[in-house]
Amino acid sequence: MQFVDEASIIVEAGNGGNGCLSFRREKYVPKGGPDGGDGGHGGTVYLIGDDALNTLIDFKYQRFYKAQNGQPGMGRQMSGRAGEDLHVKVPVGTTVIDEDTLEVIADVTEIGQVVPVAQGGRRGLGNIHFKSSTNRAPRRTTPGTEGERRNLRFEMKVMADVGLLGMPNAGKSTLIRSVSAAKPKVANYPFTTLVPNLGVVQLGLHEHFVMADVPGLIEGASDGAGLGLRFLKHLTRTRLLFHVVDVAPFDESDPVEAAEAIIHELGEFSPALAELPRWLVLNKLDLLPAEEREAVADKIVRRLGWEGPVFRISAISSDGTDALVQAAHRWLTEQRRLENEDEEAAERAREMRVRMEDEAVARTEARLGRKRKRDDEDDDDFDDDDFDVEVEYAP
Repeated sequence: MQFVDEASIIVEAGNGGNGCLSFRREKYVPKGGPDGGDGGHGGTVYLIGDDALNTLIDFKYQRFYKAQNGQPGMGRQMSGRAGEDLHVKVPVGTTVIDEDTLEVIADVTEIGQVVPVAQGGRRGLGNIHFKSSTNRAPRRTTPGTEGERRNLRFEMKVMADVGLLGMPNAGKSTLIRSVSAAKPKVANYPFTTLVPNLGVVQLGLHEHFVMADVPGLIEGASDGAGLGLRFLKHLTRTRLLFHVVDVAPFDESDPVEAAEAIIHELGEFSPALAELPRWLVLNKLDLLPAEEREAVADKIVRRLGWEGPVFRISAISSDGTDALVQAAHRWLTEQRRLENEDEEAAERAREMRVRMEDEAVARTEARLGRKRKRDDEDDDDFDDDDFDVEVEYAP
C-alpha cells in the first residue's frame, strides 16, 4: 500500500430542515390552528482516530465528505428527522489544519478520539411556535441554517517509540530490517527511502517497541531541502532517537561533519526535538579493518564531544544490534515506569511533547504560508493589463 502522509479534503455538514407552515384541517373541527412542525438538525462531521489505518491514501481518491441534511417539518406538529452525523476515520497521529486560516483544529493522538470538524445546521421552527392570543393563524416560520463547510488539510505523523535519524545511506533501513519484520527498500545509493517505515521490534511474547525509519536528511533540511522538512515532523512523536552515523562513507566524506550537520538541522527544525534523548549509533564498522574499528569509533566520539550512549554496530550482519535494542527496551520501560509513578516526570514528558508539537505545527504553517504566497505570485489568469501595450477592440 502506498504511504501518504498529507492530504486535503472538503467537509460539509448537513443543512437544517425548514420549519413547516401548516394548519389543522379536520372534519368536525370548526377552528383548526397552526400545527406546522420543526425541521430536523443537520448532521455534523466528526473525525475519529482509528489504529487500523496507517496512511492517508483514501483521502487522495475521495476528497468530499458531506453529512446528511435534516428533513423539513411536516403538518400535525411532526418534526423532520435529524440528518445522520458523518464519522470519518483517520489514522492516529493525524494533525487537522484549516486550509483557509492555517489554524490547527485538532491533533488526533488516541484510538477512538472523536473531533467535530463541521457543525450541522440548526433546525427551522414551524408556525406552531408563533401562535399567540393576538395571532391565532401565524404564517411565520424560520428556515434551517446551512451546515458548516471547511477545507481541511491532514498531516499524519507516525506513532513510534524510537526514531532513526541520519544522512542518506547511513544504514537506517538496513538497521530496521535487521531488528524487525519491516522490509524497506535497501540499495547502494542515497535516498532509497522515500517514505517513513515502521517496524515492530519483538523482544519477547509481550515485549516490543515500534521503530520508525524516516528518509535521510541533508544540509538545509529544516528549510525544505531534500525530503527533510516533510518528514522531520514524524520524529516529534518518538521518545528516543538513534542517530545513525556511517563510519565509512562510500564518498569518503567526513562522518563527523555529517553528524554535526544532522544535529544542526534537528535544532533548526525544532529546539525541543533536539533535546529529545539521542543515542549515537556508529554503523558499518564491518567495512573497516578489524584493527582500526575501535580507533575510528573513538575518534568520531571524541571529535563530536559526545557524552551520551554510544553503540557500535554493523546492521547488515546484525553485529551489536541485539545489545542496542535490548538497551532501548530497558530505557523505554524505565521511562514509562517513571511517568506512571512520578507526576513531575509525567508532566515534563507532556511539556516536551507539547513543545515539539507546537514547533512542528509552526513549521507546517510557515511552509503552507510560503506555498500559498508562491501560488498567488504564480497566478496566470489573463488580464489586459498583463502586457504593456494598447489593446484596441474592433467594432
